[in-house]
Amino acid sequence: MANRAIAYASEAISGLDPQRLTAMVEDAARFNHDAGITGVLLFDGQRFLQYIEGPEDALGVAYSRILGASSHREIVELARGRVGRRVFPYWSMRLLPADAHELSQAAYADWRGFVRRAGREGSPWAAMDHLNAVVQPHLG
Repeated sequence: MANRAIAYASEAISGLDPQRLTAMVEDAARFNHDAGITGVLLFDGQRFLQYIEGPEDALGVAYSRILGASSHREIVELARGRVGRRVFPYWSMRLLPADAHELSQAAYADWRGFVRRAGREGSPWAAMDHLNAVVQPHLG
């Protein structure tokens, strides 16, 4: 079965406290683990950018939960589509800090095709390159 992915950005509600954020991520990790979904959630203290991947049916249910969550607003879907292989096969959900500039670069980059272009001569970075740059220091 082909994997699909969804990326979105949103604004955290005012006054989102760290305990609620931790509980939200733990709940998502449990759900995603059971549903076969993996992904990462970037947070700069005010905005989120999330990338999730997995089977289409499970991804639809997870995204419905995301759209209904009261922890954020102004949700903007950045991309949705088929992916060849998982980018985050071991993370049912991982919350990572990002600075505002990093998050903005990823949100406003080219999300078409969930591809990486960094290192290709003359090619500007794609959104997945920016996402990878934030995630790399946390691997290992």
